[in-house]
Amino acid sequence: MSPRIPIYKIQDATYRADSCRRLMEAAEADQIQLDAVVHGHYPGRRLPKNALPGLKALGYWDAAHPQSWGLDWHQNEGIELCLLDRGQLQFAVEGQSFTLQPNDLTITRPWQRHRLGDPNIGPGRLHWAIIDVQVRRPHQSWKWPDWVVLTREDLQELTELLRKNEQPVWHQASDVGQCFGRIADILGRCDADGSIDVSWLTLLMNELLLQILSLLRSRDVSMDASLADTQRTVQLFLDDLRHNRDHLAEPWTIKLMAEACGLGITRFTDYCRRLTNTTPMQYLNQLRLIAAVDLLRDHPKMSNGDVAKACGFSSPQYFATVFRRQHGCSPQQYASRQHASS
Repeated sequence: MSPRIPIYKIQDATYRADSCRRLMEAAEADQIQLDAVVHGHYPGRRLPKNALPGLKALGYWDAAHPQSWGLDWHQNEGIELCLLDRGQLQFAVEGQSFTLQPNDLTITRPWQRHRLGDPNIGPGRLHWAIIDVQVRRPHQSWKWPDWVVLTREDLQELTELLRKNEQPVWHQASDVGQCFGRIADILGRCDADGSIDVSWLTLLMNELLLQILSLLRSRDVSMDASLADTQRTVQLFLDDLRHNRDHLAEPWTIKLMAEACGLGITRFTDYCRRLTNTTPMQYLNQLRLIAAVDLLRDHPKMSNGDVAKACGFSSPQYFATVFRRQHGCSPQQYASRQHASS
């Protein structure tokens, strides 16, 4: 039976980690070479339960030919470190798009949606590591696994550099690439029973983190404390409601919205007012009305009930009432006018 894909609260109540299904299918079809060790649902060989806990995935893929798949928008359970070894790769994160070149390093946090391919990947070799630091939101405190043996000062500095800057791509990370290459060599040297040399992997994972710390130190990183504060968490939640109609349609209450941000109702309401100049429920209704207008413009024959359900209104009657209050006409009248003018 396949390992269960984890579900946890972030932005909405049923966030699922990335399943990497397309990557797994490509490996099973021999379209790519894949070698990885994992805990949980990711594709690869299972690590022993007590070996490197918190290391969700570590490995690489090697695609000799253009592929008919890519990894669509997704998030991970931990901080993800990727290094493109060979080839070129289209990478996007939160509205920014990049063409990765050899020795480009990407760093994505658990709350950042990102994708690989546009829409498919080309020939190339990509290394990656996903480390669970037990956070899902920007303002939470990071807790590194016990096998990370950097000094307290170095680990604190690395954490601050990663928390307070969100630059997604770092060029010319050749030392990081060499470390990933040594990790790939260890993954390729299995014992007769298929076991992995966990001691070497532990050593090399610590070297990898030190190399990334050295890289960030050398680049004079500009840090922004606001990227790791509570307001940032609330802003990401509100942005998600604005851009994701499925999340907007959830049966939100103030309590549920506050819980999704890991906050109490009063603090969440205060931050929402600061960011939007309105209450959480008023802002939620504003977003739902905007989404309803978009649906009526694109699908003028949709019924009140279907539009109300798609946008999260509690009933067609309530939807019609607030729509008329905002636009001075019924949803059907609005749709007819839009259809007539198109």
